[in-house]
Amino acid sequence: MRYDRILLEHGSGGQLSNDLIAGTFLPLLRNPLLERLEDGAVFAAGGARLCFTTDSFVVHPRFFPGGDIGSLAVHGTINDLAMCGASPLALSAAFILEEGFSLEELERIVRSMAAAAEKAGVSVVTGDTKVVPRGAADGLFITTAGIGIVRYPGPLSVASIRPGDAVIVSGPIGDHGAAILSSREDLGFVSRIESDSAALNGLVETVLAASPAVHCMRDATRGGLGAILAEIAGQAGHRIAIRERLIPVREEVRGICEILGFDPLFLANEGRMALFCAGDAADAVLGAMQGHELGRGAALIGEVTADRQGRLVMETLLGGSRQIDLPTGELVPRIC
Repeated sequence: MRYDRILLEHGSGGQLSNDLIAGTFLPLLRNPLLERLEDGAVFAAGGARLCFTTDSFVVHPRFFPGGDIGSLAVHGTINDLAMCGASPLALSAAFILEEGFSLEELERIVRSMAAAAEKAGVSVVTGDTKVVPRGAADGLFITTAGIGIVRYPGPLSVASIRPGDAVIVSGPIGDHGAAILSSREDLGFVSRIESDSAALNGLVETVLAASPAVHCMRDATRGGLGAILAEIAGQAGHRIAIRERLIPVREEVRGICEILGFDPLFLANEGRMALFCAGDAADAVLGAMQGHELGRGAALIGEVTADRQGRLVMETLLGGSRQIDLPTGELVPRIC
C-alpha cells in the first residue's frame, strides 16, 4: 500500500520502514554501497577498508533505567560500526535543540556521551548544533555518525550467510524496550529491569578473533530480534529456523510483556546482537562470546536451512511452528 503521508509506523523498523527505504530513498539515492542495506557502508580508501555509518536518536523518556539519550547515541553508532566488523576511529554528534531546553539537562546528556565514548575508546571529534522554536523538537534530538577501520578478512554481510550457519544471540532480549515501557507506564513496582544499552565493539573484537568463520552480525534494535531475523531471512533468501525455548528472555521482561500485551521477540535492544557463523564454528564463537562480560547470556538459538524460502520460522514452546514476519505497526514509538 502506498501512503501520501509519513506515519509513526514508518519508523518502527518493520515492514513500513522497509517499504519507505525501498520505495523512496533507495530509488533516488541508489548506489552500490547503499544497495547492500547493511548497518554501515564498507569501502576501500588509501589501502584500508573503512566503515561509515550514521543514526538519529529521539528516545522518550530521555533518561531511563540503565541509560539516557546521550550514552544511547554513542552506543548506537559504535554498534553499527561493530556489526560491520569495524573498530571505531571517531564519532560526530549533531544536536537539534528546542528553545527553552534546560542547559543543566543538556550538560548531563553531553557528560553521559563523553563517558560512553571514553569507555568505548573513541572520541567525538566534530559536531553541529541547531536551535528550533519552542514546540518544534520535543526538547532534544541527536544525530551521531561514525567511521571505523575493518581488519577482519572475511566479508561480514547478509550475502555471506549460507545453509548450515548457526544463529547466535549475545544475551537476553527485550531489556531496552522493557526498561522504556516500565518508565513510561510507571511499572517500577513490577520490575527494576535496566536497558542493555552498551557499546559492543569489545565483544565483537573478541568474537572475530576467535573464528574466521563469522558471516554476518546485526544489532537487534528497533523491531527487536524478530524483526531483524525476518529481514535477514528475506534479504538472504534462506529459511532461518529458531527455537523459542532457546531464546533467552529475563523473567522481568516476560512479566512486563504479559502486563502490556507485548511479545519480547519484537522489543528493542541496544546491547544485543544476532550473529551468523559456520555451523562447525558455533562452539568456538559461542564460547568466546560467553567469556566476555557483554555476552555471558549468549545462546545458540537456531540455524539456516537449505530451504530457499527467505522466511523466519520459529518452533514454539508447544512444539508447533509459526512464521515470523516483519511487524507492520509501531510497537513502541520513540524507543531509540
